[in-house]
Amino acid sequence: MIQIENSPGFVLREEAHKATYENGFRVELGRQGGWLGYSSTTARGEVWIARDPLQNIWLLSVTHPGVAHELSIPRSVVANGLVQIPGLASYGFATLSGLYDALDRAYKLGVSLPDAPLAVFQKRTTALPSSTEAERLTIVRIGQDIFRGALLEYWNGRCPLTGITDPALLRASHIVPWAECESDELRLDVHNGLLLSALWDCAFDSGLVSFSDVGVVLRSDSLSDAASLALRIDLVSAIIGLTDLHRQNLKRHRTKYGFLPEGPGTGEV
Repeated sequence: MIQIENSPGFVLREEAHKATYENGFRVELGRQGGWLGYSSTTARGEVWIARDPLQNIWLLSVTHPGVAHELSIPRSVVANGLVQIPGLASYGFATLSGLYDALDRAYKLGVSLPDAPLAVFQKRTTALPSSTEAERLTIVRIGQDIFRGALLEYWNGRCPLTGITDPALLRASHIVPWAECESDELRLDVHNGLLLSALWDCAFDSGLVSFSDVGVVLRSDSLSDAASLALRIDLVSAIIGLTDLHRQNLKRHRTKYGFLPEGPGTGEV
C-alpha cells in the first residue's frame, strides 16, 4: 500500500522538476491530486511524479500504453483505493537515481515507439516531390535516418549481442527489409528493427544468421567456420527484450531464409 503527499512539498516539486527536465520532459502539466505532471515536445505520453513520505519512495506513473508495456520495471501495487493514479502504470523507487533511470528509459521509448518515428517521417516528407528515382531515394534516406535514430534510442545505443556502443559500428537492421514492407508504418516501426554491430548486420541481412522467438542465435549451414569465429558466435548471449511484434517480424525473416522452427541444419547456438 502506498500513500502520497496530497499537497506536493518543496522537495518533491524541486526534485521532480529537475528529474523530468534532465530527461526530456520539460513541459509542466500542473498538479493532479498529489501528482505533478510533465510531457515532452518530442516524446509521446506524459509522466507523473509523486512521493510516498511514509515509505520514503519516489513514484512514477506513465500514460503511454507502449511505454507502460515495455518499461521493464516492477510495477507498484496500489492497494489503497483512495490513491488515484493519473497514468496506466505506476512504479516506485527507493532512490532518485532509480527515478532518473526510469525517466530516461520512458523518454527513449516515447520517441521510438510507434507511431513517433512515422509521424516525424510524414512531417519531413509530405511536401517533398517523389516523381523521379532520385527524389524517391531522398525520401528513403530520410526514412532510414529516422529509423536509425529511433533504434538507437530504443536499444539504448548498444548492440544487444556484442555490447558495442560505438555509433560508427552500429547498423539499423530491418528485420523485414524496407523494400518488402507493406507500409511506412512497418518500415518505421522499431519492432521491425535490431541495432546490430556491422558484421552481425551483414550476416543477418544476408540470412546467414537469424534469431529464435527468445532471441537465441540461429546459424545457417552456409555460414563458414571463419565467419562464425569472426562473429564470436559461440560467445554471444540471446537478445533480451524482444516483444511479440519483434517475434512476428522475425518469423518472416526465418521463413524467408529457410530456418526451421528450431533452427536450420546445425540448429541453435
